[in-house]
Amino acid sequence: MKIATRYLVRSMHLADIPQVLEIERESFPTMWPPTAFRRELQQNRLANYIVIVEHNPSAPDEASQPEKTPGALGRFFGEIRSILGAEDNGPLPPVDQRAELLVGVVGVWMMPDEAHIVTIATRESHRRRGIAERLLIAAIEMAQARHQPLLTLEVRVSNEPALALYEKYGFEQVGRRHRYYSDNHEDAYILTINSVLTRRFREMFEPLRADHARRWGDFQQAVL
Repeated sequence: MKIATRYLVRSMHLADIPQVLEIERESFPTMWPPTAFRRELQQNRLANYIVIVEHNPSAPDEASQPEKTPGALGRFFGEIRSILGAEDNGPLPPVDQRAELLVGVVGVWMMPDEAHIVTIATRESHRRRGIAERLLIAAIEMAQARHQPLLTLEVRVSNEPALALYEKYGFEQVGRRHRYYSDNHEDAYILTINSVLTRRFREMFEPLRADHARRWGDFQQAVL
């Protein structure tokens, strides 16, 4: 049975940064400093970030909302944040009042000899809804579109759900980084798919992608 969705898979925009930071804080609460997403999007030619957006048709029309004019102190701190390149632009509207709610993000660096997944995270309220798997599918599709055969990532050795997902899509353990994570010095497995361009991989991948669509509904996808 196909489940209707309101999800869109698209490239990350600068305006998405505050919501992506929300997801990062939920997923990696001990991570410091936070990812410099503005620099990643504007200056890192290797970086490609994809987000999944949930549309909320019942959200108030932003254009019809009265514009709040900041006072002198608010303008001063706004200018300081701009000078310092701050990523967070202050408090966001409540979740149920956002026309677009970002529910997941994946970052892929397209390096000369591999595509490397640097982060993958899902909003806590939307876990176990196929979001993380769809982000992984998008990362694989991007590697294929860029003709990059090798796809790699690191994952905590204790993260059994993630390990099961990656194994499902053909990742193999090729190494271990000792004390890789700074919060608790946990090791990381290095996982790799040798070639996402081969016929053998595509014959495994296509049914998995189709099964995800049957279970969770078709996620509309913009050109990445």
